[in-house]
Amino acid sequence: MSLSPVTHQRRIVLLDLDGTLTKSDPGIIASARKAMQRIGVPVPDMAEMRRFIGPAISESMRRNNVPEDRLDEAVAIYRRYYSDEAVFEDPLHPGHKVPGCLANSVYPGIPEQLRRLREQGFVLAVATCKPEYQARPICEHFGLDRLVDGIYGASRDSSRITKDRVISYAFDMMSFDKASGDRALMVGDRWTDADGARLCGLDCLGCGWGYAESGELHDH
Repeated sequence: MSLSPVTHQRRIVLLDLDGTLTKSDPGIIASARKAMQRIGVPVPDMAEMRRFIGPAISESMRRNNVPEDRLDEAVAIYRRYYSDEAVFEDPLHPGHKVPGCLANSVYPGIPEQLRRLREQGFVLAVATCKPEYQARPICEHFGLDRLVDGIYGASRDSSRITKDRVISYAFDMMSFDKASGDRALMVGDRWTDADGARLCGLDCLGCGWGYAESGELHDH
């Protein structure tokens, strides 16, 4: 989704998805656990599993001793459980099974806040390290697509997986023009958001309800 070029200055808010707009840990952790079990790699403790939320899944798999020659296989298994296999409990509808991406919920107050920001003239866009083909259905399922002006994510082929590359891609798609007065802010809950924003010359607003560890956002 791209935005039509505009001639007036824009105030753009880039929004992370996992841990910022949605409480996504049940599906991400369950899908990652399934993948690691299938590969035969020991599943780490819950504190480490929570660190899967934010970075690209390949980075988290690599950090947790998935061999390089099986990394693509592990990511493929994860993506199948996350996007296709309806084997996890739906937190909103007990007894109903969903793929990992929908074992998820929107944080209370988020839709109302997005509406208020748009009413105040802000241009809103999701910028996530989750692959874009996964992010779009999630946003559509929860109605977030109707509350933002664009949804931008990582590429399927892993050529664009870090937050700074996602931000740069979003800016290209939105025809962001700092010289003409466009301004932008990144909003997110993890170090990836803060570091990605810094690399792109943006400020980052950290949200304290997500998945950052103690002191993480302050340090970054």
